[in-house]
Amino acid sequence: MKFLVLKKHTLKIALGVLCLCAILALPFGENSAASVFFGDNLRKVPIYSVETGEKKVAITFDAAWGADKTDGIIEILKEHHANATFFLVGFWVEDYPEEAKKIAENGFEIGTHSNTHPDMTKLSQEQKKLELSSSIETIQKTTSVTPTLFRAPFGSYNNDLINVAEELNLISIQWDVDSLDWKGLSANEIHSRVMSKVKNGSIILCHNNSKNILSALPLLLSSLQMKGYTVCSVGELIYHNSFVIDRAGVQKKI
Repeated sequence: MKFLVLKKHTLKIALGVLCLCAILALPFGENSAASVFFGDNLRKVPIYSVETGEKKVAITFDAAWGADKTDGIIEILKEHHANATFFLVGFWVEDYPEEAKKIAENGFEIGTHSNTHPDMTKLSQEQKKLELSSSIETIQKTTSVTPTLFRAPFGSYNNDLINVAEELNLISIQWDVDSLDWKGLSANEIHSRVMSKVKNGSIILCHNNSKNILSALPLLLSSLQMKGYTVCSVGELIYHNSFVIDRAGVQKKI
């Protein structure tokens, strides 16, 4: 009898492992997050980084408050022949429409960072949808760009939020390298922090109006390019079909 019980228990474990492997092996479409097991829960995960043999990294700028450094960021990126993704909050676009237009006119990618920058995990489903749809509409009207990428304010997400984003054809994006520029770090500190963590396929988080971004960015871009990295947008880095995302948020080609 003990032998039979043991066999049943072993069989349950084996079936569980097989189910998990099957889920992790599923390909995900261009706007789907991976669903992976965390204990007994099935949780969706956005893209934190990309597994690639190419020396490519994406640099991103979240824009929510202030815009006086945006023109400088654009010029520095152009001087270094680097691309980037700007995640714009709806009210920022309304407050600084000319800067938003310049980002688009200079060929940089635009994603949404919500409409009012709340912790969206605390909102109802309808409020989540309104935050995203309103921000998309504002960005479209101002820049003629339709965002396909979404970064959650504060990096706070859950299954419901990712599901709403997917319904609106948005790919949820996080980051694996945080510059911490918003803390007022010096240019050298930002540079050292990023360069110590960056790797192939990294997504770097910066902010458009952080205190020392204009002095840190040239150092950062020069060092990345000296190490052979191509600095691109998120859309140029990620896979848009036939991929999986592991539990750490690493997107992998299949």
